[in-house]
Amino acid sequence: MSRRLPGVARTLRDVRPLDPLSSIKIKLGILVAATVTLAVMITWLGLQLEMGPSRTFPVAILLSLVLTQFLARGMTSPLREMTHAVQAMADGDYTIRVRATSRDEVGQLAAAFNQMSEDLASVEQTRRDLIANVSHELRTPVAALQAQLENMVDGVVPATPAMLEQAHAQTERLTRLVTYLLDLSRLEAGASALSVSEFDVGDLMEECADGLQMVDAAKDLHYIIDVTPPNLAIEADRERLHQVLTNLLQNAIRHSPRDGDIRMDAYPIGETVVLEISDQGPGIAPEDRERIFQRFARGTASSPGTTAPAAGSGPDGAAGIAGSTPPASGGTGIGLAIVRWAVELHGGHVEVADSDEGATMRVTLPARAHPAPGVTAERLGDE
Repeated sequence: MSRRLPGVARTLRDVRPLDPLSSIKIKLGILVAATVTLAVMITWLGLQLEMGPSRTFPVAILLSLVLTQFLARGMTSPLREMTHAVQAMADGDYTIRVRATSRDEVGQLAAAFNQMSEDLASVEQTRRDLIANVSHELRTPVAALQAQLENMVDGVVPATPAMLEQAHAQTERLTRLVTYLLDLSRLEAGASALSVSEFDVGDLMEECADGLQMVDAAKDLHYIIDVTPPNLAIEADRERLHQVLTNLLQNAIRHSPRDGDIRMDAYPIGETVVLEISDQGPGIAPEDRERIFQRFARGTASSPGTTAPAAGSGPDGAAGIAGSTPPASGGTGIGLAIVRWAVELHGGHVEVADSDEGATMRVTLPARAHPAPGVTAERLGDE
């Protein structure tokens, strides 16, 4: 019995008889009316029993104060719980929740506080995951680059063009990761500027594919570029669009099977230009097709029993289209969020399109420069 007493006492101290009421004004009115009524009844009863005012009034006041304390404590319990929760959150504990059973303004505040606590816990977990993932992504190329350079300095291996090319590839990997992190900071800061020019879509696709030839060397992948019409042009920020295509291509490469095909299609629809990157990987589960565009989101592959890494979990922190690489491969989970940010700056949108095989990422952009509201566009000379 002794173990139960603290819990029972705690329950009695937290009784909230006025919770069903929907307004704190009504609660205060009932509180005043109840205490006044109780005082009047005790006074009347004392007079009827001929106890006299000297004994009746103190009893009436004391019992009224007890009733006030009982009712007011239940009304203010969420506020005390929030104070305790805030102190715990200041120490890094985001697990405490407030009992939000009342329907008045204090109850609504408690519910909002619980939602804020959940959001802060999610943000804190995201921060920890980001630090861990970025640390992993930075450590891998740095360690490889350091080992290669030490071997060449110590004379273990000669400084052949192949070794120098490998070292150069690692530095490029580091550069891409830093670029993604800088883009993330711009996204957070709301940066919204474009350098617009007109250029050939087919040339840009070939440039992106040629720039990633070394990435897929071990897989012997085949690129199929289909631009209709062949001279299709678009007004956009070429650097941003290059980033979008490269980002998607890196992950199509990563998740494609050996000797597979990667399609790059472009075609006009009305006043827009559609760009598609398709792979032959396991695809993306339908329930994840919208969520993967959120920062740090992780998705699951559409094929049974296959788990995809984080969206944006490519070797360079790029956006993952789909795949079966285990989570240990690392990833920052920011790639697709950056892709969506860059596309929306242009007034376009990106989505996962339905496909019979693998995954297809579809980017739709205005053919003529039409940035999103609030986005400034500097027009450069046409190419």
